[in-house]
This record gives sequence, C-alpha cells and structure tokens, in this order.
Amino acid sequence: MNIILLGPPGAGKGTQANRLVEERGMVQLSTGDMLRAAVKAGTPVGLKAKAVMDRGELVSDEIVSELIDAELTAMDAGTGAIFDGYPRTRAQAERLDELLDKHGRKLDRVIELEVDEDALVDRITGRFTCANCGAGYHDRYNLPQVEGVCDRCGSTDFKRRPDDTEETVRTRMQEYRAKTAPILPYYEERGIVSRVDGMASIDEVADKIDALLS
Repeated sequence: MNIILLGPPGAGKGTQANRLVEERGMVQLSTGDMLRAAVKAGTPVGLKAKAVMDRGELVSDEIVSELIDAELTAMDAGTGAIFDGYPRTRAQAERLDELLDKHGRKLDRVIELEVDEDALVDRITGRFTCANCGAGYHDRYNLPQVEGVCDRCGSTDFKRRPDDTEETVRTRMQEYRAKTAPILPYYEERGIVSRVDGMASIDEVADKIDALLS
C-alpha cells in the first residue's frame, strides 16, 4: 500500500505513521527528514539541496522529486510507502503519480485525520513532558499520579514546547488548510480520499486506518 497521511500538527499523524511503520513494515517518506539525511550524507541531490538552502531559498520541486525517486529506488518493491509533507500542490501531486508509475506503484489511499480546532488547541496547549525521560502528560487529561513527579522515572523536572501556544496552533491550522486545499480535490476526483476522526483515541484512529488499508 502507498498512502498519503494528512493532518495538521497535533492531529496524531506522526503517531499513526509510526504504528504503520512498526506494524506493517511501511516506510515513512517525510520530505523534511529526507532532505536533512541527504544533506548530512553529502549525496548528489543532498549537495544540490544544501546549495539552495545555504542561499536561503526554498528547495525546488525538482530536488524533492529527486529525493523521492531515490528513496523509491532503494525500497523493496513490496514495501508500502507513507508520504508525509508531500505533495502540497497540484503540480507535486501529478509529479508523484509519475514517480509512482515509474516504479510500478500507485497511490492507494489518501487519509486525512480530521480535528476540531478548539479541541486541538486544548490538546496541544495543555501538553508537557518529563525533561528526563520524555514521558508525556497533559494539564487536564493526563497528570502525573503524584503531582510534580514523573510516573515513569521519578524526575521532578518537566518542560513544555515554547511553540505550544494557542496563537501558534491556530496559525498552523490556517497553514495546513492552505496547503491541503489544492490537492484534496485532485484525489477526491479519483475516489481515494478517506477521513478519520483524529480526535478519537490513538487506538481507535489506528483501527479505522487499519480498516481502510485492509
């Protein structure tokens, strides 16, 4: 299966992608991760990308396409792919179709994790983690059993992400809608778009995704 997983920051997209990687052996193709890895490894396309980024410019569609082409070439033909962060425009969506066809693949499903914006703000602004072991907590839904003490490691040091503010979350939602609006109609015409309630529990969301992919 080759899928696109869509969802705004905080919708649980990363969590669900990780489960698909672990349980189905799929490969998550995140353009940001691929770019960083290619630049660090000094591959030909990585060097191209580094030159562009060093000039403070955005990496072109052509370079991103080269990255995806290289990843698909390296992957076993029977391994499914999860596309994350790409495509974001109609032109990129059409280019992805060409790349998949080149490798004897097709896009099977576009899954969007739908969220309620106000509930998402509440979910994100209330979260914090143990600074020592990374265990996750929430002001309202998942406090430590003993106030101020991590359940997992006993540390009393906690931290919050500085960008977990209401203003930032709402800005991210606007950006997400702007980026996904151009590509959803393209895939809806083909009848491969499915929507899942991203506000449900992690297990419930995973079960819905499994059902769509079975």
